[in-house]
Amino acid sequence: MNENLIINADTCYRQAELRADAYFRTLSAELMEKTFVHTLTKDIQSWKQNHIHYHSFPAFLSRKKKKTGKHDYHNYIQWLNYTGKLGNYLNRSISYIYMRDLGKDLNDPHTQTRVQKVVDSLKDYLTHSKTTNQSNKLEPFSMAGLYRLAQKENIESTMIWLVNKLKIVSSNIPEEIDADEAKRKLIKIIAGVLMHENEEMDGNISPEERSRKLDEAIRLGYSYGLTYPFIDDLLDSSVLSSHEKKQYSNLIRTALTTGSVPELNEGVWDNQELIRFIHSELREAFEYIKTHQQQEKIESFFEQSYVFFHSQEVDREKDLSNPAYTNEELFIPIILKSASSRLIVRSVISAAPDKGFGDRTFYYGIYNQLADDFTDMFDDLKQGAVTPYTYYMKYHDKRSDLINPFELYWTVISHLIHNVYQSDKKTREVILNRAINSLKRFKKRMGNQGYDEVMKLFASGNPKFNRIIQKMVEKADDVDFFDKLLRDHIISTLKEEGKEKEEFSQTVETVRSQVNNSLPISKSDDSYLLNEPIIDAANYSLIGNGKRLRPIITWMMGVHAYGLEGSAIMPLLKSLEYMHTASLVFDDLPSQDNANVRRGRPTLHQEYNVAVAELTGLFLTQKATTEQASLKEFDSEKILRLIHFSSQMTADMCKGQAMDLNSRGKDLTFEQLNRLSYYKTGIGFEASLIMPAILAGETESEIAVLKKFARHAGIAFQIKDDLLDVEGESDLLGKTTNKDIENNQSTFVSVLGVEGAKKAMWEHYCLAMEVLQELTVSSPFLKHLLNYIINRDY
Repeated sequence: MNENLIINADTCYRQAELRADAYFRTLSAELMEKTFVHTLTKDIQSWKQNHIHYHSFPAFLSRKKKKTGKHDYHNYIQWLNYTGKLGNYLNRSISYIYMRDLGKDLNDPHTQTRVQKVVDSLKDYLTHSKTTNQSNKLEPFSMAGLYRLAQKENIESTMIWLVNKLKIVSSNIPEEIDADEAKRKLIKIIAGVLMHENEEMDGNISPEERSRKLDEAIRLGYSYGLTYPFIDDLLDSSVLSSHEKKQYSNLIRTALTTGSVPELNEGVWDNQELIRFIHSELREAFEYIKTHQQQEKIESFFEQSYVFFHSQEVDREKDLSNPAYTNEELFIPIILKSASSRLIVRSVISAAPDKGFGDRTFYYGIYNQLADDFTDMFDDLKQGAVTPYTYYMKYHDKRSDLINPFELYWTVISHLIHNVYQSDKKTREVILNRAINSLKRFKKRMGNQGYDEVMKLFASGNPKFNRIIQKMVEKADDVDFFDKLLRDHIISTLKEEGKEKEEFSQTVETVRSQVNNSLPISKSDDSYLLNEPIIDAANYSLIGNGKRLRPIITWMMGVHAYGLEGSAIMPLLKSLEYMHTASLVFDDLPSQDNANVRRGRPTLHQEYNVAVAELTGLFLTQKATTEQASLKEFDSEKILRLIHFSSQMTADMCKGQAMDLNSRGKDLTFEQLNRLSYYKTGIGFEASLIMPAILAGETESEIAVLKKFARHAGIAFQIKDDLLDVEGESDLLGKTTNKDIENNQSTFVSVLGVEGAKKAMWEHYCLAMEVLQELTVSSPFLKHLLNYIINRDY
């Protein structure tokens, strides 16, 4: 590796600029001559035969299944499959991705074979996913689903690494930047790099080599994708001052032209902590990409990266109040940035030369950019961003020389179909589908009046051609795409989950506060006659900063899932926390874990003495039974069943603790650890889930499913505890770390290692998620609970 690598920034950008200028001149000439109008009119006349359908009345009556809205992901896929349209729908969608993201020629037989293979696999996945409860159906590309895919490819550790990285990045994205959108773009880049790598692999590659390449592609994709939130979005936002943006841009420019990331000048940043984090992450990403570049290709990578960065900078520095920008100044930078962003992806993985890829990608980019800018024009206008559309909107009545970007868009389409892809029918089909679909989506979002006003401005130069286009927008069907459906579904799911998570967090805090207020135990009226250290000691243990996870689970399931009254089950919530606190008091004793800190304070036997601690644990256990017996709004049969179940759980927890003590200094097997964890932790989850189900009179089959869920969730929780014992921070945990090592205790970490323990935790996470599909009630809370379990820091 040449550590002194230097590229000539001005020369490489000027060369790219000359190529973009030549392309722009070609497009401008075609636009001036209006050749695209006649050419595309003929194309549309041929194309529309497959997309404008006139149904006979009997045919209309024979349609037995109503078409569903495209926003309803699952039902829409089912409708497409029922009507026999799913195959064509997926084919045009995958063909478009191969053309747009992979730079492939759709007329190539190898590409056609690859597309059909992906279509067949995806169709099988979409139509054979099984679930017993549609509302609980595992989402496509959910964390559990993605981890299962990672297992098949033997890249679980990579998946775990990526999830942790995304978590860290998301938590450090400033409020001024849309965190969900930034994460979506980052994941999209990773997916793009993976697609390129997958296409590069030979069919005879060994499973081991395939896993290695996929691992590398994910890390390279993350490293490249990180530039979007932490360079592009950051420089577009108001997070940095003008002076800071200049400093930051110079830092990026230096890294790309020298091949080395400069040290951070820490004296010039207002938000020092944020910039330090971003600099560290980008440096790590930069070094990873650089060390995985082939020597003969690394200069090309830096040149493409510089062209991409500088073209964005040129665009970013434009001011919408400046009326003097030329057409070249408006369009050439977007040709460069739209082409180079995709050229880099292939360069990142050091892919072998592909005949025609560079040309196709270079010419194609502006089509995608103009489509995106059209969709975002009003948001861009609000932000004062200069794009061909925002500039034309502001100055079209003052500048007769300005090129209409909407007309150029159709010129690009014509040029691509006939000059780049040589009039290939499949390419024409896919590109026109996409163009009409984009206008249909825009019209739906804007409404008829808003859409007509936009068309009045941008389509006024060619009224006859515009009428043809608008007829297609109005009448054409079967032009939608899976990636758009999936994108809308993921965004909708993220928003819904974000809302659920916020409601979950608010409810958790509310319930925690209620539980905390109800936990202290009152002294008897004659307490002044006799000191009662047991009650003081019990309240000392209860008032600590506990998570109150078990009573919260019970409240969520009882109230939200089974419709019980919150006030009616408050004694049950108290009893669960009394039992749990009692178990902690016993667990901390010198004869057991000999812990000094619990919930951020000295343990009970340290604050008082061992005898008081032992009696307090017994006292809290009995208080738990007393609370359960005081449940007034339920019939006696349910109460007796509840107390019987609770007593059995307490006995089992004692067995589990005895098993734990007996295992000290012994090497346990993985199965023994699973069993021990169930007794130590799973039983607590099981009690929290099943007790409200008992009060609600749920069936034995529902309770059996809850038991399975509790087993996997409890083991996952215990594994996370074991990981936090070696990786966590004492201040966050509220207890001393490395106690398991000190006690010579077998844990998932000691038996499996850190990586193995993480894999085991994710396996139980997936199993628990899959069990949720068997529940008869909707369970968003349990999904968020599982996500909390594996992502918590304490």
